[in-house]
Amino acid sequence: MSDGTFLEMRQVTVARGDNVVLHEITLRIARGEHVAILGPNGCGKSTLIKTITCQVYPMVTPEMRMELLGHERWDVSQLRQHLGLVSADLPGERTPLTRGVDAVVAGFFSASTLWPNLHVTPEMRERAHEALRLMEATHLENKLVGEMSAGEQRRIMIARALVHRPEMLLLDEPSNALDIAAQRELRDALRNVAQQGTGILMVTHHLADILPEIDRVIMMRQGRIFADGPRGELITAGKLRELFGVEVTLMERNGYWHSW
Repeated sequence: MSDGTFLEMRQVTVARGDNVVLHEITLRIARGEHVAILGPNGCGKSTLIKTITCQVYPMVTPEMRMELLGHERWDVSQLRQHLGLVSADLPGERTPLTRGVDAVVAGFFSASTLWPNLHVTPEMRERAHEALRLMEATHLENKLVGEMSAGEQRRIMIARALVHRPEMLLLDEPSNALDIAAQRELRDALRNVAQQGTGILMVTHHLADILPEIDRVIMMRQGRIFADGPRGELITAGKLRELFGVEVTLMERNGYWHSW
């Protein structure tokens, strides 16, 4: 595998309990690429992210191979230095009682808050401020996470994921539970991240989450890759009708696609 490859999966199958959730996934993603994984709820998108981040593991078969950044095996604590993962959930029960800037710094330690035994350096503080500036969230530095709106919390969690300058930012349903204004603010901030050169791998079932900078779409259905290609070829009424099983009307505006 070349140095330009972030992820390579060959014939990867994942079971959760007695159910096979991913079926023989073969996929390659380059470093710095901007990719959206699109599909209905329950299609296996989030399990794919969990497989990439080693939260779940593939079934071992003679044909299966999975490499991340050129390695088949990773110490999970080392892997976290290369990936920034953002989900809809806060990292732990202490996070709501933590100031915004401290929640971001805690990302260096994969901790829910800055516990007394953690050694925080001036460089860590500076990089936390840098990540907050990128997310246009410096005004949230001293606000408790639990007192923030859902949109503000999401920006803090993305800054936390970016604080160690990961190779790829992984986003699992980033706009869930956000109102229209917060969705717009989040998408604008993520565009800044993409334009800075950080790779983005986004899981979503909302077409409007797909940023103009995302030029590749992977469609998933029933645990399999249904289609994979340039967004201009796949974001069509016909393909979306096949993917979601409903008639779709599309409109493009300012680089975003909307459907109803």
